[in-house]
Amino acid sequence: MTSFDNTLDNRAPQEREAALMAALPRQVAHAMTHAPAFAAILQGVDPASIHSRQALAKLPVTRKHELLARQQELRASDVFGGFSAVRFGAHMPRVFASPGPIYEPEGRHWDYWRVARALYAAGFRAGELIHNCFSYHFTPAGSIMESGAHALGCSVFPGGTGQTEQQLQAMLDLQPAGYCGTPSFLKIILEKAAETGVALPSLRKALVSGEACPPSLRDWFIAQGVDAYQCYATADIGLIAYETSAREGLVLDEGVIVEIVRPGTGDLVPEGEVGELVVTTLNPDYPLIRFGTGDLTAVLPGPCPTGRTNQRIKGWMGRADQTTKVRGMFVHPGQVDQVVKRFTEVGKARLVVTGEMANDQMQLQVEAAQHSDTLKAAIEQAVRDITKLRADVVFAAPGSLPNDGKVIEDARSYK
Repeated sequence: MTSFDNTLDNRAPQEREAALMAALPRQVAHAMTHAPAFAAILQGVDPASIHSRQALAKLPVTRKHELLARQQELRASDVFGGFSAVRFGAHMPRVFASPGPIYEPEGRHWDYWRVARALYAAGFRAGELIHNCFSYHFTPAGSIMESGAHALGCSVFPGGTGQTEQQLQAMLDLQPAGYCGTPSFLKIILEKAAETGVALPSLRKALVSGEACPPSLRDWFIAQGVDAYQCYATADIGLIAYETSAREGLVLDEGVIVEIVRPGTGDLVPEGEVGELVVTTLNPDYPLIRFGTGDLTAVLPGPCPTGRTNQRIKGWMGRADQTTKVRGMFVHPGQVDQVVKRFTEVGKARLVVTGEMANDQMQLQVEAAQHSDTLKAAIEQAVRDITKLRADVVFAAPGSLPNDGKVIEDARSYK
């Protein structure tokens, strides 16, 4: 068994859940006391009552566009929009920016972004040199990997992005044990090495992130002698999940509480169903509670074959924000959910938009064990009431709609 921290990675699931649920009310109380945004968002909530997943699921989801809007509103007085529990100075050595711009603080805690565990799972060990090709400019990606490497006891070459020839020369001179960065840039480097006849015998492992790394590309890396593993991390949360040698999904990090909800809502989906990834972090400096990542994924059943006992997810499966403009009107996943909740007979629903430009048509596919013309007419009226648009309702058998997380499918032709 190889693990970064056996006392956490291998503990009984019941022990982990008890520890997370004991930490949860303390984190909610901390967020409400030290992060003004959550004092407002969770107004009236008794933190002591949030000690279970059922209680957590009743709290509102805060999505990235809401975080950005609050930051923009309070830009002059608080660039973090009230979400940060620390301020400029000794407790916040760096500030980063993501597109928006959204500003994120970096605290001083050891392994602040919690990436050491992912690096260990990818085969990195203390005393090695890591060639880090994540950006050090504006975004926290470079710092995310560097802080984890330092926590693991590794040295780092801050290669950053671009300058392929110089990157190759540094690798040739320094002989790093592995690479961190996007999979596409690793492919560029290895292709350039082959083209120029540069041998990189030391480069035998990689931790990649920031974009998809399909099995075909992973196999290509292996053919070049590089064992590449993926991790899923964000500028808001840090590490969320990481790949292991089992190559069966991504194991959740020990410092987050993860939920999968129906897009556009805060409602949990059944285990195995694709939905939006919502994360509550135990980070005291940036205590995000039920933060909607906007990414789709699903929980995998059973533990990881490596012996790590935390839940696994399938990895990134697309974006959850499926807002679509139909006949000049925006239709949101949350509106589809409002329609569904009006009818106890209806399970899942999927709004399919078809037609050509300026000739949009909507079809609402709904799962229902029993249905009638009366129910069909009532649902169609509800769609008109909520969206101000017409849709044809088509019934489907329970469990027959695709399990891909899509609430709105835009199937229009734009030719």
